[in-house]
Amino acid sequence: MEWPEHLVNEAKKRIEPYDVEGFVLGKGDDLGKVMIVGEAPGENEAVKGEPFIGRAGDELDKQLDYLGLSREDVYITSVVRSRPYKWVKTNKKGMGGKRKANRKPNQKEIYAHAKLLDYQIEQMKPAIIIALGGVAYERLTGDKGKISDVVGEAITTSIQKEEGGGYGMSEDEYTVVPLYHPAAVFYNPKIKEDIYRSLDQLKDYLKREGE
Repeated sequence: MEWPEHLVNEAKKRIEPYDVEGFVLGKGDDLGKVMIVGEAPGENEAVKGEPFIGRAGDELDKQLDYLGLSREDVYITSVVRSRPYKWVKTNKKGMGGKRKANRKPNQKEIYAHAKLLDYQIEQMKPAIIIALGGVAYERLTGDKGKISDVVGEAITTSIQKEEGGGYGMSEDEYTVVPLYHPAAVFYNPKIKEDIYRSLDQLKDYLKREGE
């Protein structure tokens, strides 16, 4: 995807005041039908500049394979392009008693990169947007409810876009499918059954749309 330099520079400047590192724009088939929107880069992503690598990336690959897709079939991006981190204590030698840990991005960090996501969606016009996790789903739809109430559903809706210091709703409607973030299964293994139930719903939807 071709990026207007002023948009990228503005986003980098907006995010400067916050505890973040790295910058990941996105990767994949921007001429395809499926866009995947995650939360933010993690440590590996921030270092290598690629979305969804490491453990969460491996899990995403498994889920894509289950859906009959691969990374070459989709475009992967995120709500925030830099890794939000916090300092936590550690006993590991050579770490000085503390290390950086991932954290959930705050609303100001999400807004700092809002124009980038808006631009990607407008350029690609995906037939379906898969929102991985509650942060991505709320950013796209404005819905602050529990993702568990809508996970796996194909929702036709206008989506939020940056407007006048806040958000407005797009004139165009998109199909948004919220899924649990791939990393969720690491923290809550019991959720695996729900994850694959929602993937089955998405698989059925993709099959119908492909007919």
